[in-house]
Amino acid sequence: MSQTCRFLHFPPARRVVAVAVGVVLAATATACGPKDAAAGDGTSAAPAKGGTLTVLNSQPQTNFDPARLYTSGGGNVPTLVFRTLTTRNRENGAAGAKAVPDLATDTGRPSENATVWTYTLKDGLKFEDGSPITSADIKYGIERSFAAELSGGAPFLRDWLVGGESYQGPYKDKDGLKSIETPDAKTIVFHLKKPEGEFPLLATQTQFAPVPKAKDTGTKYEEHPVSSGPYKVVKNTGDGEHLVLERNPHWSEKTDSERHAYPDTIDVKSGLDSAVVNQRLATGAGPDAAAVTTDTDLGPAELARIGGDKELGKRVGTGHFGYTNYLAFNPKVKPFDNPKVRQAIAHAVNRQSVVNAAGGSALAEPATTFLPNSKPFGYTPYDPFPAGRTGNPAKARELLKEAGYENGLNITLAHSTAKNFSTSPEIATAVQEALKKAGITVRLQGLENNDYQEKVHSVDDEPGLFFGSWGADWPSGGAFLAPIFDGRQIVRDAANFNHAQLDDPAVNHEIDEINKLTDLTAAAPRWGALDKKIGEQALSVPLFHPVYKRLYGKDIKNVVISDWTGVLDISQVAVK
Repeated sequence: MSQTCRFLHFPPARRVVAVAVGVVLAATATACGPKDAAAGDGTSAAPAKGGTLTVLNSQPQTNFDPARLYTSGGGNVPTLVFRTLTTRNRENGAAGAKAVPDLATDTGRPSENATVWTYTLKDGLKFEDGSPITSADIKYGIERSFAAELSGGAPFLRDWLVGGESYQGPYKDKDGLKSIETPDAKTIVFHLKKPEGEFPLLATQTQFAPVPKAKDTGTKYEEHPVSSGPYKVVKNTGDGEHLVLERNPHWSEKTDSERHAYPDTIDVKSGLDSAVVNQRLATGAGPDAAAVTTDTDLGPAELARIGGDKELGKRVGTGHFGYTNYLAFNPKVKPFDNPKVRQAIAHAVNRQSVVNAAGGSALAEPATTFLPNSKPFGYTPYDPFPAGRTGNPAKARELLKEAGYENGLNITLAHSTAKNFSTSPEIATAVQEALKKAGITVRLQGLENNDYQEKVHSVDDEPGLFFGSWGADWPSGGAFLAPIFDGRQIVRDAANFNHAQLDDPAVNHEIDEINKLTDLTAAAPRWGALDKKIGEQALSVPLFHPVYKRLYGKDIKNVVISDWTGVLDISQVAVK
């Protein structure tokens, strides 16, 4: 997921390049607490139904329409209202980083080399008004996501479905997408342009949520979308600033083994300052005792204060999400066209100082691979330019000499002025000081964040050296490597994420070959091998993987944090 972090409200998901995504999402492991975890720390006795769960957020849950949402695994608040063909497994750690059936009876049946995927719906599925959910509702929900006025969701369907590149949505094209067939009310078939073994992971996106055509109100649908999940929207004010959800009486746990729906009501309050969110969660007064956040992390100063409070420390959830922050090279700009210059910079970087600037080891883990260090992504340990945690300036000087820069080098590093612990001045200064020891003088070019984003995603204006970041739409090497290094994904007239503008036939071919695999366990090590092959070209310098730490209220029970999202899953939370 790119840096835009549209997803919202929990680890960012895809396209987050050049600007670290908004706070959220990869790494090795672990979650925070077993499913039945002790009063006050999310690990108490068996959870019970009832009560109100309060959600305190910084950012409003805007665009609450399944067509317009860009989430990872269906999002956090959205997944309470929108069920999809598949969903993420609601388990702690690595066990949660896989797709499982949701509306469908399985994760899909591939044929014809993974270019055709067939799903059968479960029995007894109903919308909030009691009407049955059919395959036609899912087809229509997908089709409306192609409408220009409902843009914003994940772009894959436009790229993957036959005819998707020219389809304009059901408001303009009444015939619909012929590449989606519904031979009966319970069967839906997708025809793809090329093999896509990861289609079951894509099917977790909210675009796969059913929408009854008769209830579609276009751009106003977000005000009261028709629920297929355990909760329905009863209030949405300020474009998602205050969202109230109550039980959907026609949802049945018999058809949904993933969501528990313990609370009676979920009250989402947004537009709050992050410091206020964390203070309210720490204090836990009144309704805040049964509160969580889906978008506000703890910072270094807050963690330092919590460190002296053992009871409060028990209420910190720690998670990892597929996310990498890195230095990005544009080899079309001198001197970065010289591989030895890129290698020298890779050796000179002091990852320990970068980690410190990103908030310390509690919030960031040093990275030498582009892929996150988590098995589902295909993580394969390697370091093509080993320099230890603090860099190797002597080796860097040696490479600069070989490159013709015996007397040193002057370069410019573009960064955002936003205080995001990812592309911000603190990180830039840490890199600047490390490279100085290797004879590389770095001029820092700070840009306002919007200007920065526009510049680094432009093929024509892209700087020679800048900060990038990427978060995964789902736990797979494909969602990580293809958007950044597949030459066919270079975008010349809009936002481009292939910073190196790499168009290597061998890399493109291997991406296609791995995408044919429907056994994702078998595909994973091949993504890892491809990561290593690309990494040896020094097209980027991996810096760190973020760690997510968030407080939750003292009455919160059943804390589950998977490696898919890296944050507390509110579909599992109980307050009694």
